Amino acid sequence: MQVTRFTALVMALSVIWIALAIATDGIFLTPRNLYNLSIQTCVTAIMACGMVYIIVARQIDLSVGSQMAFTGMLIAFVQVEWLGAETPFAWLLSIGVGVLGGMALGAFQGYWTAFRGVPAFVVTLAGYLMFRGAAFLVADGQTLAPLSMTYQRLGGGVHGSIGPWWSWLLGLVACAWVVAQVVYARRSRSRYNASMAPLWADALKAFISCAAVIAFVLVMNAYPDPGSGDGEATTGKGIGVPVLILVGVAVVLTLVSTRTRFGRYVFAYGGNPEAALLSGLPTKRVLLYLFILMGALAAISAVITTSRLNSGTHSIGQMAELYVIAAAVIGGTSFAGGVGTIPGAIVGALLIQSLDNGMVLMDVSSAKRQIAIGLVLIGAVWVDGIYQRRQAR
Repeated sequence: MQVTRFTALVMALSVIWIALAIATDGIFLTPRNLYNLSIQTCVTAIMACGMVYIIVARQIDLSVGSQMAFTGMLIAFVQVEWLGAETPFAWLLSIGVGVLGGMALGAFQGYWTAFRGVPAFVVTLAGYLMFRGAAFLVADGQTLAPLSMTYQRLGGGVHGSIGPWWSWLLGLVACAWVVAQVVYARRSRSRYNASMAPLWADALKAFISCAAVIAFVLVMNAYPDPGSGDGEATTGKGIGVPVLILVGVAVVLTLVSTRTRFGRYVFAYGGNPEAALLSGLPTKRVLLYLFILMGALAAISAVITTSRLNSGTHSIGQMAELYVIAAAVIGGTSFAGGVGTIPGAIVGALLIQSLDNGMVLMDVSSAKRQIAIGLVLIGAVWVDGIYQRRQAR
C-alpha cells in the first residue's frame, strides 16, 4: 500500500511539473531552474527527513527554522569573528560547532518533552521564540560575512558541484544500487516463501527508477557552469554538493529506520506508545535522541543556506517549520504515528519547493504563495485521514 501511495505522490508531482511548465512557457523545466530547484529542495528535505522520525513518534517540532537560524549564526560567528574566514580548517571547525549547537538545542527540547512530560508542541513553540531571539543575540542582529571560499562550495554555487564525469559515475552507481536492491528483495522474499510481485513489475520499477536517475544527471550536466572558464561556460555543472549531502542523510536515516534497533523502537513507539512502554522499550531516551537528531539536521541545513548566501543572518529559516512539516505529511508521514518514509518526505519536499519555485516564476506574491502551500498542507492531512480510516476497516 505504501508503494501505491508513493507512486501516486510521484504522479501528482509529474502533473504539477507539467502544469508549471505550461504556465511559465517552459522556463520551469530549463536546466538552470531545475538545478536551482534541486539546491532549494535540499534545505527543506534534509530537515523533513528528521521530521519524519519526530512525527512517526507522535511528536512535533515547531522550532526547526529557529534552530537553523541560531546554528547558522554560530557557524558564521566562528568563521568571521572568532577564527577568521580564511584560516585553514576554520570552516570545518565552524561546522562542528554548528552541529554541536544544534544537538544541544535538540537535547534541551528532548529533555523537557521526554523527562519532564511537557508536550512537544509547547516546548518547541517556546523554542521557536527562544532560538530566534538567541540567533539575534549572537551578533546583535548584524549580518556576518564573508565566509570561507571553501565553505561556499557546500551551498552549490560557483564551484559547488562535482562536474559531468563524477555525476555520471554517481548516477551509474545509483542505478546499480537500485537493481541490487530489487534482486536482494526478491531473494529475501523467496527465501521465506513470501508473496512476490511479478518479475516484470519489479523490472519495470527498476527501469523507471534508473531512467529518473539518468534524466536527473542529464539535466544537471546540461546547465553550463558559469565558473568553468573566463569566457563562456563550456562544461556542465553536474550534481550540486547539497544534493550529495541530502543523499547521504537520506541513505543513513533509511538504514537507521529499517536496519537498526533504534529505528524499530521509533516505529514501535509511534504505533502504540503504551505497548512500547509496557514492553520495556527506553521510550524517554528514544524521544531525547529524536530531538537531538532533529537539531543536528537543522544545523546541516543551516550549513547549506549560509554557504549559499555567503553570510550568516538571524532571519534565515523563517517559515521553514511550515515547509518541513508539510513535506513530511505530504510524503505520507501520518500524524497518527507509526507510518512514514524518508523517500516520501524527500518527494514531498520537492513537491512543496516546486510549487513555490513555479509560483515565483509566475510572479505570484509571497502572501498568495503561503496561502497555496497552506491549502496543499490541508489537502495532504485530509488525504491522510481518509487513508487511516480505510486502513482501520
